[in-house]
Amino acid sequence: MTTFIQSFIKHESSGGILLIFAMLLAMLMANTVLDQYYHAVLQLPVEVRVGSLQLAKPLLLWINDGLMAVFFFLVGLEVKREVLTGQLSKPEQIVLPGVAAIGGMAVPALVYVFFNMGDETAMRGWAIPTATDIAFALGVLSLLGSRVPVSLKLFLMTLAIIDDLGAIIIIALFYTVDLSVESLMVASAAVVALILMNRLGVMRIAAYVLVGTVLWVSVLKSGVHATLAGVVLAFAIPMSDKKNPGYSPLETLEHALHPWVAFMILPLFAFANAGVALAGMSLEKLAEPVPMGIMLGLFLGKQLGVFLFSAVAIGVGWCKKPEGSTWLSLYAVAVLTGIGFTMSLFIDSLAFEGMEALFNSADKLAVLIGSFASAILGYLLLLFGTKAADNRKKA
Repeated sequence: MTTFIQSFIKHESSGGILLIFAMLLAMLMANTVLDQYYHAVLQLPVEVRVGSLQLAKPLLLWINDGLMAVFFFLVGLEVKREVLTGQLSKPEQIVLPGVAAIGGMAVPALVYVFFNMGDETAMRGWAIPTATDIAFALGVLSLLGSRVPVSLKLFLMTLAIIDDLGAIIIIALFYTVDLSVESLMVASAAVVALILMNRLGVMRIAAYVLVGTVLWVSVLKSGVHATLAGVVLAFAIPMSDKKNPGYSPLETLEHALHPWVAFMILPLFAFANAGVALAGMSLEKLAEPVPMGIMLGLFLGKQLGVFLFSAVAIGVGWCKKPEGSTWLSLYAVAVLTGIGFTMSLFIDSLAFEGMEALFNSADKLAVLIGSFASAILGYLLLLFGTKAADNRKKA
């Protein structure tokens, strides 16, 4: 396993554990006398003005639209590197996680649709249970240390990266509001500038960041979700410098951003979005179609989609099981993909933007319940499965 992959898994695993603490802190504050301070901070108005250009949003939206754009920028960098030189560069390496990712997006969506078909408003949330939180999932795997084969960690990591790419496409296609032609023209000009910079061999990261900022602001004003600007910018960053073979702008940025995203941006997003007030919550609320579709989509849909699609791909000979894994350990990892957490909360915020009171936060609580149920079951399956394997070896 390369040093980069080891570093990636280390950051994501540690960040996943930090996510749990951020979520618990948010829940604690939202359900105690601290709730007024929690909401006051999130609604704190933050304004940036340059001449007639004004960006005025509450802190919550700066986190969701601004900091999450940095997260998707990192995702874009990872996808580009993996396609060019990593796990996605060879067809035989992506068949199993690719097929698994398709099943892991399709089946949860079908579960959600089953519960909510016919309700136009509720159907906006069909993509919520399709996501996997790679940081949280790898965090759970890290608790088992060397008991889990490296091949399964790579399988989960690759699957989650493909899953993130699917989320990017879903956001672009289905969560775009009324478009501003003027802003889209500015965004298009910024994209052309980025492409030209890449083709002309511009290697200065600062130049890309400057044009990327213009792109982010114009996309934010256009009606397309601003996080997509991060992905477009990432794809324009050069992978290598012909004049300096030892220097990679893309990998330099990736290494620099990983700790910031893992240890600040994602935990901050979790803190800002996981503060679900439990007052007035009831089993009846959670049994309504939207929460039920989210919970079962994450807990049942993800594991069934990933495992069954993987089993079929292996059964027909398209690929092999990850080296050193068993059917039980593969199923356990499939269960862990039901940890949607930050990604599911993010898509939830897009799907039901401005309609937060409609479900009385039952939709967000459903994300947390489905994610934690997947984490606990996946962990226990791996724990007892690896113990049984150890016992057989000793015997």
